[in-house]
Amino acid sequence: MSDGNERNQDGTQTPSQGGEQTKSGRLSLRPAGRKDVGRTVDAGSVRQSFSHGRSKVVQVEVRKPKRAASGPGGPAGGGARGGRGAGAGGRALTAAELATRQRVLEAQRKAAADEAARREAEKIQIMSAAEAARRAEEEQRLAAEAQAAEEAARKERDLHAVRTAEEARIHAEEEAQRAARQAEREAEEAARAAPLDPRNHSTGGVQLAAPVQRLRPLAERAIMPERPIQTARPAAAPAQPRGGETLHLRSPAANAGGEEERRAPARRSGGGGAPNGPAQRRSTQPSPRKSPGGNDRRSGRIDVRAAIEGDDGKTRSLASVRRQRDRERRQAELERLRSDQVRVVRDVIVPETITVAELANRMASRQGEVIKSLMKMGVMATATQSIDGDTAELIVEEFGHRVKRVAESDVEIGIEGVEDRPEDLKPRAPVVTVMGHVDHGKTSLLDALRAADVAGGEAGGITQHIGAYQVTAPSGKKITFIDTPGHEAFTSMRARGASVTDVVVLVVAADDGVMPQTIEAIKHAKAANAPIIVAINKIDKPGANPDRVRQELLSHEIVVEAMGGDTQDIEVSALKRTGLDKLEEAILLQAEMLDLKANPDRVAEGTVIESRLDRGRGPVASVLVQKGTLRRGDIVVAGAEWGRVRAVLDDRGRQLKDAGPSMPVEILGVTGVPGAGEPFVVVENDARAREISEFRQRVIKDKQAATQVAARGTLDQMLARIQAGDQKEVALLIKADVQGSAEAIATTVQKLAHEEVAIRVLNASVGQITESDIQLAKASDAIIVAFNVRATTQARELAQREGVDIRYYSIIYQVADDVEQLVKGKVAPKHREKFLGYAEIRQVFNITKTGKVAGCYVTEGLVKRGCGVRLLRENVVIHQGELSQLKRFKDDVKEVARGYECGLSFAGYNDLREGDVVECYEMEVIPA
Repeated sequence: MSDGNERNQDGTQTPSQGGEQTKSGRLSLRPAGRKDVGRTVDAGSVRQSFSHGRSKVVQVEVRKPKRAASGPGGPAGGGARGGRGAGAGGRALTAAELATRQRVLEAQRKAAADEAARREAEKIQIMSAAEAARRAEEEQRLAAEAQAAEEAARKERDLHAVRTAEEARIHAEEEAQRAARQAEREAEEAARAAPLDPRNHSTGGVQLAAPVQRLRPLAERAIMPERPIQTARPAAAPAQPRGGETLHLRSPAANAGGEEERRAPARRSGGGGAPNGPAQRRSTQPSPRKSPGGNDRRSGRIDVRAAIEGDDGKTRSLASVRRQRDRERRQAELERLRSDQVRVVRDVIVPETITVAELANRMASRQGEVIKSLMKMGVMATATQSIDGDTAELIVEEFGHRVKRVAESDVEIGIEGVEDRPEDLKPRAPVVTVMGHVDHGKTSLLDALRAADVAGGEAGGITQHIGAYQVTAPSGKKITFIDTPGHEAFTSMRARGASVTDVVVLVVAADDGVMPQTIEAIKHAKAANAPIIVAINKIDKPGANPDRVRQELLSHEIVVEAMGGDTQDIEVSALKRTGLDKLEEAILLQAEMLDLKANPDRVAEGTVIESRLDRGRGPVASVLVQKGTLRRGDIVVAGAEWGRVRAVLDDRGRQLKDAGPSMPVEILGVTGVPGAGEPFVVVENDARAREISEFRQRVIKDKQAATQVAARGTLDQMLARIQAGDQKEVALLIKADVQGSAEAIATTVQKLAHEEVAIRVLNASVGQITESDIQLAKASDAIIVAFNVRATTQARELAQREGVDIRYYSIIYQVADDVEQLVKGKVAPKHREKFLGYAEIRQVFNITKTGKVAGCYVTEGLVKRGCGVRLLRENVVIHQGELSQLKRFKDDVKEVARGYECGLSFAGYNDLREGDVVECYEMEVIPA
């Protein structure tokens, strides 16, 4: 587009390149006498010339914002319209009408200001009333909390009733207001729809109607219509128009209860401004809006000013006020806690060890404060370090909290069950332990009672396992016997037997008398506080002397009845089966005196007598039920092992459904081989059993680790032994058929340790030898001791390839003898000094090349060449060394006997004097 197009200020276009000159006045359809007031669109045309020679005329419209005359321009606008009306045949406003319209405008401004002031006063009054109500309710709440619980409940009920009534009243008022608004809307619609009656309206009047949607500007409302009409009065308060007035206003008294006046300008008629054209007029009068006294809820429609100022009459509900008060109360409590005005005392659980961070978290305190308290106590610890329970308890007490100490062993609390009531106890069979020296006939005596042959199956004819049996006496009563080994290595088995017994039968051979293991059995029985019955066995053998046995027992405070004591003694013969009935009668009599009872109607508790690892059945535990009844399917915890009982077997291998008190049985289903002598108990579920088992296994591992550390000693001691090279050891890996035998062998071999050779037991377990055992022995250069077990085929082949020594035994004597030989083989031979003789120095010769030579006379023994010598001066050793030369005259000799003279020279020592004595000795090797 070129620059040849120009636009005038009045909107016309003036082309600069040969275009036709347009008219100076613009073309319009508006009347000539009408001004441009209110005109929003300017139209015109523009001719566009292009560089290629063509041109184009374009119609252009400029839209302006609509501007309404206000203030002083209002009358001018009215005059303009009046002039247009006059030009069209209407009349102009008189001075009186203009003055009246001005008064009306002033009255409306004043009414608007009064209405704004009234609303502001109402808002302040509502806010003051709400604040006063809130304070009153807060004071009432504080007073109610200080009263008793019953008074508080009563006030709560009253408050609930008041709230219910208030809500009902508010609901009723809302319904009334809703109905009033509905009636008002219906009246307005009816008033709009009703036609105007010319008889009730005087000419020259103005009818004012309430706005429907918005508040129109004053200038727009002040424009007079072309045809004056008479103001309509509401039906509720009819009034006749006064003569000579064209505008009628409501009196201030008509605004009862704060009623708002809304008026709408009269609708003008169209038709090009015809002076006498028909016009339809509708006037509406808003009905007065009734607002209840003190009610600040909104009613009716909201105008623009009320929406802008926010005075829409909306107030908060009771639930909202209640939530706000709760939030304020919680915030106040939190602030009091933060300012340490209220200190909360907590129950702090303190275990055996706890980190500083965890302790601070449980006390809800800062870590820095806890660390500061520890520093005051002299303990330097960071947040991640652990402190002991005693220190943590002091910290908790310093912070003012309550301490609750717990330990890992608390998992075992309550597994023993409750004490039995006397009315629940029932008689049970006595548990009798047979004890005595080895080869005194204990097992043979039990075989005679059971009519079985257990001793025939024992290796070497001696008992090496603990056994439990139940025998039915001829009277029908049952007796439980526990057979213990008599060998000195099975001390722990005898101790276990004595700890679970009611009566101890001390078997003493009539031809052998009291032996060391007999004395040990007496000590175990006294430690268990169990009564003793002496069974003098082998009375059928020649040379048997029962009286000698009774005499020897006196020295151990065992006084039999035959000698005026209270200990029963029975003479029996297991081989001839004589005196067995008297032994059973004595046992039953002693049990009757003890009045043995137990409660069978409870969970089972007892002791593990023996345990082993069976190849086909897995871990097998021999247990003695002491309380309750053990049933198939029960969950048991035996020592550090647990499991569900899959089978219950008696001493003859028969299946049982349950086992009552004092009954020895074998159980299957335990996860591992429990330790012999460990207690077993039935628990309620497998989770509790697993928890107890894991705790006990951790305790066992900690003890083993502590034992190994103690055996190694300190680092300095270990380094000293390594440098000296005198620390030797014999490493053993023990595999046995039962747990008791493994313990006995481990105890026996450890007693054979030497001061120069230590014995280290890598593992003492039950079961056959496996490949893992071979690998462990290979890594530790150990010897495998197999007691009544064998190695698998794979383990045997691996042992041959790796060169691991496996030694099989069936008698514990042989184990002890072989281990003793191993220890002796590693003990270094000892050197002992052997005295040879004395030689007295009578003269000292000084030889140039040799040095000083002592001329000596052998006064005692002999002197050998190369022997050790000590030089004594006034019976004090001043030198110790070796002879470098020994001569007789000029010849070198090997030795010089007593009574002869010789020449001696010392290696590296020349301080020789006449009268000194030379002591000669030599070192000889003594095998270990």
